[in-house]
Amino acid sequence: MYITQSLHQMLQQDPHRPLTVYGDRIRTVAESASRVSRLAGGLRALGVASGDRVAILSLNSDRYHEYLLAVPWADAVITPVNTRWSVVEIATALRESRARVLLVDDTFNSIAEELQEQCPELTTVVHCGDEACPPGMADYEQLIADSEPVEDARRGGDALFGLFYTGGTSGSPKGVMISHNNIMISALGSLATCGFISPWGRLLHVAPMFHLADIGVWSMAMLASSAHVILPAFVPRDTLKAIAEHQVTDALLVPTMMQMIVDLPEASSYDLSSVTNVLYGTSPISEKLLQRIRGTFSGAAFMSAYGMTELSPIATILTDADHETPELRRSAGRSAAHSEVRIVDADDNELPRGSVGEVVVRGDHMMLGYWQREEETAQALRGGWMHTGDGGYMDENGYVFIVDRIKDMIVSGGENVYSIEVENALAHHPAVSACAVIGIPDEQWGEKVHAVVVLHPDHQPGAAELQDFCRKTIAGYKVPRSFAFVDSLPLSGAGKILKRELRKQYWPQEGRQVN
Repeated sequence: MYITQSLHQMLQQDPHRPLTVYGDRIRTVAESASRVSRLAGGLRALGVASGDRVAILSLNSDRYHEYLLAVPWADAVITPVNTRWSVVEIATALRESRARVLLVDDTFNSIAEELQEQCPELTTVVHCGDEACPPGMADYEQLIADSEPVEDARRGGDALFGLFYTGGTSGSPKGVMISHNNIMISALGSLATCGFISPWGRLLHVAPMFHLADIGVWSMAMLASSAHVILPAFVPRDTLKAIAEHQVTDALLVPTMMQMIVDLPEASSYDLSSVTNVLYGTSPISEKLLQRIRGTFSGAAFMSAYGMTELSPIATILTDADHETPELRRSAGRSAAHSEVRIVDADDNELPRGSVGEVVVRGDHMMLGYWQREEETAQALRGGWMHTGDGGYMDENGYVFIVDRIKDMIVSGGENVYSIEVENALAHHPAVSACAVIGIPDEQWGEKVHAVVVLHPDHQPGAAELQDFCRKTIAGYKVPRSFAFVDSLPLSGAGKILKRELRKQYWPQEGRQVN
């Protein structure tokens, strides 16, 4: 299969149906297909060849949707960039991927020149915003207007669809290679498991479109011939207004977004009756929040998904029916139709039900590997299973419960933060003698980044100074939100910091140290 396949199908069956809604701009299937084919032609004219990486640094928009289709149409590879990263992190990903072309919107125009200076292989920057095109950039709309349409390369199967950069256990971002088959198998299996997308419905995009979670549901919606209602970013009032105005049927929300929605005083004044499905992920939902959000979206089915970028991205699903059983609501659900899940020990032997071990997953949704990182790929995919780094157990009915993270990772507001990235940033401050970064519970974000720091004698920087120092090299969401200053860190006999000991005081739940 190939990612543009659904566009051809919709063009054949219902070309005049709206496909994208972005503010006052509505484009039909036929208009979108024409623009995609011309944008692909424009990319070819810019020198993009088969397999080249074309990156994008942009908030959500209808042009982002066109990019996701036009790049494979031109036989190239998408490379979405995290909009919350620092310039240093963005440049690292662009250099490693050797991106030839970068699309930027109005929000990121100001750093484009700096990125070009740091990335020698980045030959062209395309401005894809609504403001005037800055000097030195190619204009997105002009590129479409001046280019002839080209035939769809129908890039698909095991060919690389995209490079998706995540935090790395080695301290720098790593590119996850996802094929067309990977993303399509995950979409088909997820639809078969829970029917999250309403056929010919309308999917809301408020989660960032650079994230594979949103691209995953985008691909499901394309298969279901749905339209896409796109907002630049999540703002509670704007989200509810868009749902009511455009009769949205399906929405991907994270618990943090749900909390902001239910806390909005006027939430009940919006007509949200069109919503039939809500999918959430990144962390379990509290009983109180689930009750409140169900009251807000009273006609909707609720489903949650567990997975990771390396799994394109879904491994398990907790269905709406599962939500009716209180003890299952903190589970990650059961394996989706396309996914096989096990709990294994350190030697990769499957453990008895109820025993805690590492969650491993396999199936045709499993990544091709990490870009130019053969050793890390071999370690992650050893034995033909993706080793998630999450610790959990499976009950007698196949429900998976996540209780710890074997990889030193924090999930805060839907974003993965690898502790070593934060520790590397902190350690460069001249006052820091030693540090350890852990995730601790947070009502709004699920988990927040917390740093335990040992300072050199006679150096007493405050938390604000350390936060400002970290922001120079890492994204704001990775910067510690809280600090503890101590005289020493607990160490094992081998000299390893015992983070479990640091976490104990913050995680009162017996047997669980993650949200």
